[in-house]
Amino acid sequence: MANGWSLLISIIFIVVFSIVSWFASPKGETQTVWRSTLVLSAWACWLMWAITFLAQWHPLITPQRADLRPEYVNGPVKSNAAMLF
Repeated sequence: MANGWSLLISIIFIVVFSIVSWFASPKGETQTVWRSTLVLSAWACWLMWAITFLAQWHPLITPQRADLRPEYVNGPVKSNAAMLF
């Protein structure tokens, strides 16, 4: 099962990756392009993962079964014989 630690660990990983890619980017005319590309793509991938993770962890809409008979939609029907006891 997933928990809140997944988000914290992933943020720490992305921050470390961003710092390393900032200093490890190749020197030259395109250094800012490399830095921007690595940092922004890492955060964009993390954001996509985080949205997907949170959507599955705390869904806004609960799944509904459509293949149930109408009498079983709100749970099984109790018979009158079971109510007597």
